[in-house]
Amino acid sequence: MKNKQLKIAIACDHAAYQLKIDIVQYLASRQIDVLDFGTNNCTVSVDYPDFACMVAQSITSRESDFGILLCGTGIGMTIAANKHNGIRCALCSDTYSAKLTRLHNNANVLSMGARVIGSGLALDIVDSFLSTEFSNEDRHNKRIAKLEN
Repeated sequence: MKNKQLKIAIACDHAAYQLKIDIVQYLASRQIDVLDFGTNNCTVSVDYPDFACMVAQSITSRESDFGILLCGTGIGMTIAANKHNGIRCALCSDTYSAKLTRLHNNANVLSMGARVIGSGLALDIVDSFLSTEFSNEDRHNKRIAKLEN
């Protein structure tokens, strides 16, 4: 997104705590505002749906522009986030998928698995996701409208 200070909501479960820290530090180094919804340690097991819900609510209330969700595989967070109206969460393990989900699906939440990808790739995926704007083409708008209905 250009010409606007981005605000990113981020959350993780215990399995992805260190990856969350890496991403928060990276976003801060790029002067991107981050709302960190936790979890804040890796030793206490937590329920990922609770954290996905907080990020989804931050986006649907327009408190945040985009969300990033992290868990062991990214699958649970993706499922949980997509239960919320107005959320289009995409699980991405590569930069191409991150770019295309923004370009074609206007995804507003990125999900990744800390046990699937490393920190370096995760940061590249975040860059690809955040630097790609929705194409706003009629064919994609029509498909997104069907998802919303």
